Amino acid sequence: MEERSKAAVLASFAADSLALGVHWIYDTDQIMKRFGRVEEPLEPALNSYHSTKSKGDFTHYGDQMLVLLESLAALKRFDLQDFSGRWRALFNGYNGYVDQATQMTLSRYAAGKSWRDPGPPSNDLAGAARLAPLVCLYADHLDALVTSAREQTRMTHADPWTVESAEFFARLAHAVLHGLRPVDAILEVTKERFGGSRIEEWVRQGRNSVGRGSVEAILAFGQSCHTPEAFPAVIHLIAKYPDDLKEALIQGVMAGGDSAGRGMLVGLVLGAHAGMSGLPESWIRGMRHRDHLLGLIEGILPS
Repeated sequence: MEERSKAAVLASFAADSLALGVHWIYDTDQIMKRFGRVEEPLEPALNSYHSTKSKGDFTHYGDQMLVLLESLAALKRFDLQDFSGRWRALFNGYNGYVDQATQMTLSRYAAGKSWRDPGPPSNDLAGAARLAPLVCLYADHLDALVTSAREQTRMTHADPWTVESAEFFARLAHAVLHGLRPVDAILEVTKERFGGSRIEEWVRQGRNSVGRGSVEAILAFGQSCHTPEAFPAVIHLIAKYPDDLKEALIQGVMAGGDSAGRGMLVGLVLGAHAGMSGLPESWIRGMRHRDHLLGLIEGILPS
């Protein structure tokens, strides 16, 4: 299971890096015309949201996930206060895009809010999408995984259904790590914990769309960051490409919009299923933080 835990984390970071060059371009025809089929990380355009970044870097989502990984590696456990401090330090003079949820969270801290206080009511799924390092650390401790996944999300994205989504994907990745196939795990987690909820409806939408092309399906759901749109798109990609991590992430990027947030969760689940063999070596080699990242992951793998 260690190899697949490692792959889950690396695939989540790789998904963010792959999305960087075209992140938040919503015109899918423009993506195809300007960049073609995006199969490798790209240099961000000068007029993009990530113009200060370079090929192989992470978006501001991946940078936050890296801070979480660094906190876990230092303490060998999740500590919200430590993560909060490192997260705030990341954005002190940050050379990258600072989204609205981050701005609101930083403003709340500046106004005297404690790390114990829930963050702003953002419903961007990206808040839940940072959880891959927690899945690796707590691969054998489901309760700790669920609690920490919810807490790290609530720190910056306190929308109740986004927090519930963090628990869903934590449980889903855990089930896949422990041997269930992705679609079977989706069905089991939904039935056992989320029956009759909005999440059950988002799962249904995602699964029912697998006969459609991914770009078409994600355009129909909506390409934005918001959980009601992004969640069924994640389910679509997992259910349509359960044994093809590479294609799932490429299709997610080609669908435009918030491809980084979607991809981090798709990479987590399908990386946990496929292991290292499912992850293109060139994507790992191309990460600018590769050696640091690999060392941190080794430090949190279950012994």
